[in-house]
Amino acid sequence: MRARALFVALTTLASCAVTHADSLTGNWPLPTIDRWMYPFNATPGTRPVISTFGSTPGAPEFDSRDGQFIIAYSTDSQIPAGLGADHYTITSARLTIEFANDLVVAYDPSPDSWRCFLAPSDSEYQPDSDGGQSIELFGCGFRNGFSSTTFVENSPYATPSNPMAPGVRNAFAMSFDDAGIAIDVSNNPRSRFEPRRFATGLCPTLAAGALVPINTPMHFDLNLADPLVHNYLRASLNAGKLFFVVSSLTFVEQQGGNFPAFYAKENALVQFQLAHAAALQISVITRPPCARADINCDGLVDGVDLSFVLSNWGSAGQGDINQDGITDGMDLTTLLSGWGL
Repeated sequence: MRARALFVALTTLASCAVTHADSLTGNWPLPTIDRWMYPFNATPGTRPVISTFGSTPGAPEFDSRDGQFIIAYSTDSQIPAGLGADHYTITSARLTIEFANDLVVAYDPSPDSWRCFLAPSDSEYQPDSDGGQSIELFGCGFRNGFSSTTFVENSPYATPSNPMAPGVRNAFAMSFDDAGIAIDVSNNPRSRFEPRRFATGLCPTLAAGALVPINTPMHFDLNLADPLVHNYLRASLNAGKLFFVVSSLTFVEQQGGNFPAFYAKENALVQFQLAHAAALQISVITRPPCARADINCDGLVDGVDLSFVLSNWGSAGQGDINQDGITDGMDLTTLLSGWGL
């Protein structure tokens, strides 16, 4: 009975504890970087309109996701950086881009199988059953010594001797495999796997298959229920810089085709506020840096923190100090080792 009474008392303390959390919403109407990542882009970082498209299905040259749209924001101007990735909980995140071409692209709100982007002669080829191809959002990966810190709008597309080869671009559409390892998804049809999308672009005012009018906004609401996507955002906010890549496998022909195009911040219409560049809105709950075991972040590891562990025992939640998905003896050991600090 005493143990039960202690548990109830500690749980009550936990419910009354002040966590010193802040709820913040950041709005960025313009990106820090918007870059057409395409091997034949002669104006890196200054092109006013940016398009996304795939390469010829089944072709061995170039990346399958050939024209990619890199977007980045310096987030520390509105959301403090450096708190530790686990001190950010994102409650909503939306990226919005705006079409710069008129009635050219058929709206497709549902992703198509990678099989649709194989050569028709391939035994696994599957025809696209609906109009258009979806526009998708991913994280951004880097290679050849580049990172989110060092990559800028006019950084080179690639550093190898053949920059047009597949899998060589210095910044690329990135997601995660089932083991949580970051991977380049630029050639997912060629590698025959379905990528983990951060979001799929939606135009709520349009019916599927409709041609998209100029100046139509497309929203990407990030899948925060996916812990890998959520953790990517957390790590980016902690670093103070958040990169995305907009990509599509829109069918094209050599030197032609109907593919989506979007306004960049350098566009004169954007500068005169007649059109919109890529905009980002993120709502986040932040906690200040504190000891891992100081769950309520009040500067002391004590009975209140213990109550979080006990009340969440066997499940996830605030008591899951090491964030392995379950509150258990490992979390209790971490808390007790920091007791009184």
